[in-house]
Amino acid sequence: MATTAAAVPRATAPRRLYVGIAVLAIAIAAVGFWPTYFSPLLAGGVDKPAIIHFHAAVFVGWLAIFLTQVALAATGRLALHMKLGRFAVGYGVLVIFAGLLAGIGMFVLRVRAGDVAAAQTAVLGPLLDMLFFAPLFAAAVYYRRKPELHKRLMVVATTSLLVAAAVRMPFLGQPRNMLLLHSIWTAPILLAMAHDFLRQRRVHPVYALGLVLLLIQGPAVRVYIRASDEWRSLSGWLASLVA
Repeated sequence: MATTAAAVPRATAPRRLYVGIAVLAIAIAAVGFWPTYFSPLLAGGVDKPAIIHFHAAVFVGWLAIFLTQVALAATGRLALHMKLGRFAVGYGVLVIFAGLLAGIGMFVLRVRAGDVAAAQTAVLGPLLDMLFFAPLFAAAVYYRRKPELHKRLMVVATTSLLVAAAVRMPFLGQPRNMLLLHSIWTAPILLAMAHDFLRQRRVHPVYALGLVLLLIQGPAVRVYIRASDEWRSLSGWLASLVA
């Protein structure tokens, strides 16, 4: 009897961890976007195109769904978790659509305003974000009946979306401290990896592979991609199509 009672906290501890991870993801987004978006928005001074507001609303909604889902799982309400999961699948597709709409839409607006250089620089991030989020999210949906894979894939997918918030953190300095930037961005994955290692003395392959996938297209790498002749040529050609 005592053994059974003691096993309950140990069994629920990993689930509670994911609530903490979701809160951490929300904190990263809030801190990163506060100076340039949320603070001016609350003050009534955000002058952004409608597609940016739409994208921001969808992104906030995704974080809210992520937190709700992990909280439901942590409290054992799995039937409701699975029911909401069906809605989350469609919402994930909306996240991809909103990300591409904002990225491509702003690219077109900047090009037509004559700021081609800024358009070429800015569009890479949203395209890479969605290019990596989409397959990670699809994999999480595919493995939804395998919780150990599903929950880890959802953490990696959600973390991939936080890069835009991380790069906007003002305390990173100019030029940015890339080590600190990448550490903040991937903090949800790093926390989950540390938890796995402390409990099981191993790191789950999903986290290891996910971390590698994020880092090979992260902010440090994007600096070099943007400066490459290949990207300038490709993005310049795209600009010519929408000018």
